[in-house]
Amino acid sequence: MTSMHNLQVQSQQPQPAPGSFYSLEITGKGIAQIEESKNEIPPGAPVNIAFLGNEDHRQRIAAARRIRECGLEPVPIISARRLGSEQDLDNLLAGLIGEAGPTRFVLVGGDPVTPAGPYADSLSLLENGVLQRHGIRHVGIVGYPEGHPKIDADALWRALRWKLAFLKNAGCSVEITTQLCFDADAITRWIAELRSEGIHTLVRIGVPGPANIGTLLRYAKQFGVVTSDEHLRKYSHSFTALHQHVTPDRFLAQLAHSMRGRNLGSTLYHLYPFGGIPSGVRWMNRHVSHIGTTIA
Repeated sequence: MTSMHNLQVQSQQPQPAPGSFYSLEITGKGIAQIEESKNEIPPGAPVNIAFLGNEDHRQRIAAARRIRECGLEPVPIISARRLGSEQDLDNLLAGLIGEAGPTRFVLVGGDPVTPAGPYADSLSLLENGVLQRHGIRHVGIVGYPEGHPKIDADALWRALRWKLAFLKNAGCSVEITTQLCFDADAITRWIAELRSEGIHTLVRIGVPGPANIGTLLRYAKQFGVVTSDEHLRKYSHSFTALHQHVTPDRFLAQLAHSMRGRNLGSTLYHLYPFGGIPSGVRWMNRHVSHIGTTIA
């Protein structure tokens, strides 16, 4: 295992398209919202396609194709524990590449406790030779600023180091997207720790988009995210009723404050559009450009 203190990661990042200072996420069933908002989304922006248990490969491939047709970059998320076999994996990737030509993929372990097939986590996907078989040259992985509810902190760091070293040795570029988090200070501390250990990979900071409080709490529970009153008020000033619509203005202001004057390397943003793509995109277009981003 490569020591974290000796790991110097400075991957060659694909240059984002002009204006694509943020990426966003969609499900196969929600693809119509991308089409509705395509003229407001920055051209060429990466759109991650969630890998849900109640959607099939046909829906995932169709979503990728429609994202490409909208002039955006489809980024399929591949959930290791939801794949039934190596053939299942290869069929999905062949379909995605043939229909939509994605240039990047996000590899995750996924939610199921018991794997549907041979892959227990994203590490096992990488060891299986998936990069070489399908000519994948850019990979996204997930970072956890507040930790993971089922994985201890040391194990998370070991897995991150392993993946970064493996992808570097495979000649892949890599970027990290942070998991949903309401605490901007926790994100800044996590990126600072990353940089202090010599990891200079591009980080996409996850921004929980505008939504009603009930929706935010539901997704937070799904992701195992801390939702104390203190943490929620770091996201928005007012959390009084489940139906109340709130925006991440306070979250973004605190993020800008905590990052100001610090050398935190290359950062962009990733929208979690829990309140829908149209309202999330409009909010991002108005507000995120106010924060100084850096592009590798």
